[in-house]
Amino acid sequence: MVGFDEQLGRDLDEIRDADLWRELREIESAQSARIKFGGREFINFSSNDYLSLAAHPALGRAVREAIEKFGVGSGASRLICGSMHPHHELESALAKWQGTEAALVFSTGFAAAQGVLTSLLGLGDVVIIDKKAHASMIDAAKLSGATVRVFRHNDLENLEKLLQWAADRGGRVLVASESVFSMDGDHAPLAGIVELKERYGAWLMLDEAHAVGLYGPLGQGLATANGLGERIEIRMGTLGKAVGSAGGFICGSRQLTELLVNKARSFIFSTAPSPALSVAARAGVELIQAEEGKSLRQQLWQRVDEMRRGVESLGWKTPAEASAILPLIVGGEAKAVATMERLREAGFFIPAIRYPTVARKEARLRVTVSANHTSADVQSLLEALRRCDNFG
Repeated sequence: MVGFDEQLGRDLDEIRDADLWRELREIESAQSARIKFGGREFINFSSNDYLSLAAHPALGRAVREAIEKFGVGSGASRLICGSMHPHHELESALAKWQGTEAALVFSTGFAAAQGVLTSLLGLGDVVIIDKKAHASMIDAAKLSGATVRVFRHNDLENLEKLLQWAADRGGRVLVASESVFSMDGDHAPLAGIVELKERYGAWLMLDEAHAVGLYGPLGQGLATANGLGERIEIRMGTLGKAVGSAGGFICGSRQLTELLVNKARSFIFSTAPSPALSVAARAGVELIQAEEGKSLRQQLWQRVDEMRRGVESLGWKTPAEASAILPLIVGGEAKAVATMERLREAGFFIPAIRYPTVARKEARLRVTVSANHTSADVQSLLEALRRCDNFG
């Protein structure tokens, strides 16, 4: 019989042999357009801290003040004695910002997705999910017990066929999609999805993780930017990307959040988020809506435009719509890793994204732009890409 560690060793060897090996890097600085690890500074084009709020002084002050008043930990789940004033204030601020009746905060976005789908769906129901939706929604759909069907990425015709099929089965039908896709940076055809789900009596769960803070008049996300917010039953977002803190949230009707409080196992059986981080998240939400947030969005989109034009001049395709995510698809895993290493030698931190995060033979460098990047940073990266003979 093969021993435990011996079997795990074989599993690890398979990962290495497939050029899929991953390891943790110890970052020695705050999140920013520049980070340090291994005693060296790198220009960071990999973070989801799109508005550069993770190390913003306003969030730091909010945390320090919150610790003085509420301490660090919450001590219990929300349904025991862990539902603290900062959680409720944050939820009220999120609901007001998103224009919904209510909001509910989870420890992570992954937990939020799991809580929603396992609470709303079960045997006899159907969830129809975009092929490139985030792993949190895919895993949650499988856990729900509902029948899972996958529609081709952003393919409205394929989605309609599956909705027609599901309508004949009875039971609840829910469509799940991201608004801005995390690995490709493209946008879902939201108007078409909303029209179809309404035509066939389905619900829509929209993950706005990579849209919150960036789109809409006050950074509410892509649904609001397209005037569709009120027609979407479940809107999910994160507090750990553009907002600069940590956690996930769900916005929708009061009935939705009350149901989740009573049924969502990832909410009921989790220690409540840190009250200090909830205060920081509220500060981030307020800053995003203020003039400074507007200015940061303008800075971000200026850098994005420079980067888009630059990578297109090198022969790369970019998302059709404005996105802070620019995937440079290399193809093979080994080639992606080699290019990552060459860019690291040149002083840039852009990890190779490989299977299972993306499909096989679609390995890439996922370039993400933030508000604190300068034009000089962008031009330096473009010059480094020109020197990489892996490209083109």
